[in-house]
Amino acid sequence: MGTAITSMDRQDIVDIFSAAVASVHPAQLLPAYLSVENGSIKIGSHVINLSTKPKIYVIGAGKASAAMAVVTENILGDLIYDGIVVSKRHHSLPCRKIKIIEAAHPVPDEMGIDAVKETLDLLSNVTEHDIIICLLSGGASALWADLPEGIQLNDMQTMSTALINSGATISEMNIVRKHLSSIKGGQLLRYCMGAKIFTLAISDVPDDLPEVIASGPTVADPSTFAEAIDILRKFSLFNDLPENIRTYLDKGINGINAETIKFGDQLLDNAFNILIANNQTAINAAANRAMSLGYKVELERSQVIGETTAEAISLFKRAMRNRWQGPLCIIWGGETTIRVTGTGMGGRNQHFVLSALKELKKIDDPYNITILSGGTDGTDGPTEAAGAIADCNILIKAAELNLSIDKYLDNHDAYHFFKQTNGLIITGATQTNVMDIMIAIVK
Repeated sequence: MGTAITSMDRQDIVDIFSAAVASVHPAQLLPAYLSVENGSIKIGSHVINLSTKPKIYVIGAGKASAAMAVVTENILGDLIYDGIVVSKRHHSLPCRKIKIIEAAHPVPDEMGIDAVKETLDLLSNVTEHDIIICLLSGGASALWADLPEGIQLNDMQTMSTALINSGATISEMNIVRKHLSSIKGGQLLRYCMGAKIFTLAISDVPDDLPEVIASGPTVADPSTFAEAIDILRKFSLFNDLPENIRTYLDKGINGINAETIKFGDQLLDNAFNILIANNQTAINAAANRAMSLGYKVELERSQVIGETTAEAISLFKRAMRNRWQGPLCIIWGGETTIRVTGTGMGGRNQHFVLSALKELKKIDDPYNITILSGGTDGTDGPTEAAGAIADCNILIKAAELNLSIDKYLDNHDAYHFFKQTNGLIITGATQTNVMDIMIAIVK
């Protein structure tokens, strides 16, 4: 994982972050959950006898789906009859049996719409004697995009952009998404023709709730149309949405449009869901790497889900309290929420680090604290950066260039601040996604 950062503390913090990301790559994960043994396929704890010669179909979506498809092909080989997965742009990998489609994220595009159509066409060939393997990871809610009756792509794009910038949590966003879809919220099961479907999921959501991961296309969904509307009203979005979307949701309230799949539905009898990795997997790997580098480690066991700036200040204060007890590495994981009001570029991780840098600037000797926040998927907001890093060198460079931290914070333009100060973390596509990692080291 390459960056332009060179000092020893910076090398250590990037090394720790890199270890976290590497631990949740599909190549490290899938072989423990998918194998061929003695004429059978083992998926998690399930054993499928191949003597009946079932056709095996592979579908999926998410930022890790291409890598998951490659590993699945390596394990199953010619046992795969057909397959199609959709991944984020520039995340495609070569496969022999499984078709990879690239689509836009986080705002859906025509390629995502086409990918769902092709997936449903593939499933129309399935019989109840066949096996479906569904590979899901973070980003699937946007990448597996479909348009309910009466809604146009530009309507969905308008709604998606407003929701992403509103400050809503991922759970809240996905409740809305599920009720503007014919496959999310368990509804994909309506197209599986009675076949058994095994979902292997990499979680990118707090608490690893299966109905939130990828908007839960193969699991029961407890949420309702009424909740979706309440969320849109909570963030003052409903009245400004395209009329087609408001009409569709109102029809759902009145029972005209079908609800998502609920607990007790017989469709769930053939659906088996297996979690193969989550944020904690990455956190544990980061901790192990930090200890190998000689750091005492302090982990935050609860996931960070609060407002971005507030959580950044909290991590900085935690580092300050332990300032003379180094070498210490504090490791957090989760996904903060941010309400974007400026016109700049960046993401929650870069904004997190710039908020922490503002606090670092306030102290007299900011030389022994380094802070990093990065997305395990390698992208943060609409940028090529995974995140950013804050230390005294960034402060020195910002002073040389006469850059105002407050100005860049107010405009939500952390990307251009860190691009000028050599603070961006650039990893490229990591082929995985388990939310974010926030790290502070104290020496």
